[in-house]
Amino acid sequence: MRAIPIRLSMLAAVGLLAARAALAQDAPELQIPELDRGETLEKLGFPATTEKLTGWTKFGKGKVYTLPVKAGQHVRVTFDSKSPYAFMAIFDLASSDDEAFFGTDEDGMSADVTVEADTTWLIKPYYSRVTRRRGLGAPYSILIEPLPAGAPQAEPQPNQLPRQLLFPPRTPAK
Repeated sequence: MRAIPIRLSMLAAVGLLAARAALAQDAPELQIPELDRGETLEKLGFPATTEKLTGWTKFGKGKVYTLPVKAGQHVRVTFDSKSPYAFMAIFDLASSDDEAFFGTDEDGMSADVTVEADTTWLIKPYYSRVTRRRGLGAPYSILIEPLPAGAPQAEPQPNQLPRQLLFPPRTPAK
């Protein structure tokens, strides 16, 4: 008598696995990169108006955000922090490239993008581990601004962080 309930539970398990496989084919799952220990993922929706995110980033602790964007949408993402050692990177999760398409360490403090195809972005604030610094982290804010599709894109901004010179400029001898 016990054989019948076991067979039914096995059939139910096989049916559940088949249903999950069918759903996975309909909606491919995004590959979210492995987060640092202590980081949490927050899923955002595309905002109708400007949205401000605030937080604190330190070694592997803080929030990482996903933002779904649709083809034709124009969006500006601006990063701000009081610390010169806090940065932000934006990854395209639909891309097979594991490099960020935007990073405040090289591209300036604002990404101004018209989206070419439906995708999801991973927005990751981080605290630099390779520079000399004080403290264990830094506060930040991120502005996400949806813009009209016809709005001109801003010129790329040079990095606003002061560059340290290897050698100071020469002063003329008097």
